[in-house]
Amino acid sequence: MNKLAIRAIVSLILVALTVFIIYFLPNWLFCVVIALFVAAGQFEFFRLVEKRGIFVYKYFGTIVGALIPFVVFFGNTLPGLKDIAPIFIVVASLLVLTLQFTRRDNARDHLISTALTMFSLFYISWFFSFFIELKLMARGANLVAFLVLVTKSADVGAYIIGSRYGKSDLIPRISPKKTKEGTFGGILTSLAVALVFGRMLTGFSFLHLFILGIVLSTLGQIGDLAESLIKRDCSAKDSGHQLPEIGGMLDLIDSLLFTAPVFYFYVKMF
Repeated sequence: MNKLAIRAIVSLILVALTVFIIYFLPNWLFCVVIALFVAAGQFEFFRLVEKRGIFVYKYFGTIVGALIPFVVFFGNTLPGLKDIAPIFIVVASLLVLTLQFTRRDNARDHLISTALTMFSLFYISWFFSFFIELKLMARGANLVAFLVLVTKSADVGAYIIGSRYGKSDLIPRISPKKTKEGTFGGILTSLAVALVFGRMLTGFSFLHLFILGIVLSTLGQIGDLAESLIKRDCSAKDSGHQLPEIGGMLDLIDSLLFTAPVFYFYVKMF
């Protein structure tokens, strides 16, 4: 079986699981799934960092990162806990810095270790937790489905068009396989999907759907490039090997990390 067929089969399974998670799980169990995604992504990130020889408290960082989705969930569902999420993140950041005091070696990477751990809490855990914010809104399941559909369609379009027609490298020093043709094809695919399915899922006007198609597809591909930059800096091809022909959890969610918070604030504004 060739790589494209394997990737297609894995993708179809993931699509079925995504639909089930979005539409059939109760909100609290949806939160659990998001926390598991975050924990896997955090742990993969810390393993990449360790390849650079940088010490990180990966278990502490993974646990704290996995708790942030729950804090966001309870902050939106329990009275009196509305501001608990930013408070928790601030306390967690202080703990990350304080943990450096417990190290007994004479390492000179304290600043880098602290900064990378804090960065992971924002980049992976907090950004991905905006899925919970969206899910708890009116028509939340449809909003989450729209976000995933538009963002991931850009990935699919970029992969297919780039594989067949890609000739001009996009940023070869970061991601040698990405092409300008693939990037443009991904944006067009995402825009078409947003215009076709967006009205039914979100009720937005075609102007808003046009804007979202362009913005989300662009941000999704920037998110993909951002993770490629991290992997390239850590001399790794994939963040993990759990998903055949896709990679790890961080490879799966990288494009969604940038689109989730932007889409949430867009919905809040308009």
